[in-house]
Parts: sequence; structure tokens; C-alpha cells
Amino acid sequence: MGLSAAEVFDELGKDYEKAFAGLTAHREELEWLLNQLSAGATVLDIGCGTGRPTAEVLVAAGFDVTGCDVSPGMIEIAREQVPGARFEVADLRTLSYPAGSWSAVTAFFPLLQLTRAEIDAALVKFAGWLAPGGVFLFATVPADVESVDIEFMGKPVTVSSYSPEEFHRRLADAGLEVLRQRVVEFLPDHPDAVPEHDLFIAARKRVSGA
Repeated sequence: MGLSAAEVFDELGKDYEKAFAGLTAHREELEWLLNQLSAGATVLDIGCGTGRPTAEVLVAAGFDVTGCDVSPGMIEIAREQVPGARFEVADLRTLSYPAGSWSAVTAFFPLLQLTRAEIDAALVKFAGWLAPGGVFLFATVPADVESVDIEFMGKPVTVSSYSPEEFHRRLADAGLEVLRQRVVEFLPDHPDAVPEHDLFIAARKRVSGA
């Protein structure tokens, strides 16, 4: 059984930010998102990590950003690095917001250390939090796996995921229309890292009657 997400990311801290700093697709997807949002948009960043790059980029563009992460260590770093955003320690599995609370929800890689049932519940919950027309932007490692033990940056973790096609189906079931997706190959900058394929998907919440 792998370490919990909180344990893994408390230990990795800024090493995680450094390892993924070269993932240019992440910043490119954020740049795309900036053009989808109106002035004053509210954005929830699930699994915010150190606050970089997601919260930092969104705050710099003038948006109202709240970041949540299960790792207290990551939240401490994020508050220091991105003072213009709000950050809270929270587990996405128990986190709750009123329906339609957010203009956008981002989730870069926090779904991997969940079970498939928890992934399914999270997607439905995130969709519910979006205002009509709101955007959900997320990244994960696509694979037809459930509760598989692997090593990530030298840490034992248990991961689950779906194929891109299966994510499409589940997003559609949650009332989201996929706008764009891509898969990129990336090698994190860490001595214990291995090459991975990263899936980025953006989807919009359907407007009633549309």
C-alpha cells in the first residue's frame, strides 16, 4: 500500500515544483484558460501544491483564486509563494461548496491517488461547483488501472485512472462538454523519476437548454 497523498507531498515539497517546472503543457493550458475567463472570475485550484504555476499565473492575470491541497506542507509553501491567493488544507474527497460557486475549477494531477469510485464522485462534484458555462481544466496520467502500486519520485503510491475516452464519457455524464485535450510525454526533473504520459482535458459546463 502506498503512502497517502498528504504524506507524499509533505515530503516532496518544493522538489515537486522543481521536477515539474519543465512541463510546458501545463502553462500552455493555463494560458488557454485565461482567454476563457471574464474579468473577476473565481477559480478553485484543487491539488494546488506549491501554488506554482497554476495559482501564480491566475492571480497575475487578475483572477480571484482559492487553492486547496491535502498536504499542509504544500499549503505553507503556497501561502508564502503566492500571497495574492487564498490557500486551505482540504481533502478533495470531503470538500464541499454550493452549486455554481466557481467560474473555473482546475485540478492538475490530484485524481491519481484516488480510487476510481472517488474519481467518479470528484468529477460529478467539480461539475456541480461550476457556474453554467464554467470551465473544468484537469491533468492526470491516463491508464486503464485501479489501485495499482507504483513508485513516484522515489515514493510508494497507489494510483487509479482511466483512458482518455473513458474520461470523456464520465465528463459527459457529469454535464460537461470536452473542449480540448492532449497527451504529452514528460520526464520530471528528479533522479527517481521515469517518463510519463500526461493527459490534459478542458471541458465546459453545459448551459441549461443549450
